[in-house]
Amino acid sequence: MTQTPDEPILEALMQAAQQGDKQAYARLLKAIVPKLQVSIRRQRPFLPTADIEDLVQEVLVSMHAVRATYDPSRPFMPWLMAIARNRLVDSVRVYARSKANEVNVDEYPVTFSDDAANNVVDSYRDPEALRKAIQMLPQGQREAVELLKLRQMSLKEAAAASGTSVGALKVSVHRAIGALRKALSKD
Repeated sequence: MTQTPDEPILEALMQAAQQGDKQAYARLLKAIVPKLQVSIRRQRPFLPTADIEDLVQEVLVSMHAVRATYDPSRPFMPWLMAIARNRLVDSVRVYARSKANEVNVDEYPVTFSDDAANNVVDSYRDPEALRKAIQMLPQGQREAVELLKLRQMSLKEAAAASGTSVGALKVSVHRAIGALRKALSKD
């Protein structure tokens, strides 16, 4: 890779910044921001300016976090561009994860007022069967369901009322819901 005319200046600024020179660090940041903007725009021409700026900031934060790993005997720009490349790859991963579970719908059903809504209350349709299934649970599970689900207490409140730990309540509710699903699916 050919060295740019300002590469020695950037390397010197980075070395000074590593030694604690805040002014050199500020000059370095001011010098590399336009380079990062151009590089990211070249690699992601479809991104809006705000997203480009976000990525530049992510690169700068990452560079700041790992600035001690820069080896002054090596060129600065390839080191910086490796950080930028990693942030770009991370941004693609984040985008892919966020879009993986999205579903486009024209109209959202309103809970409890629309028959098309997936209301949990309506899915059992037999409150007496639910009451009987709750009564069949072991006492600890039954108490956890009553306090957390029926009385809608917080975990902290329910733990104080029952004399059990928050963790034990979570486990009891989890097991109770599994048992209720099995009992109600048989009906």
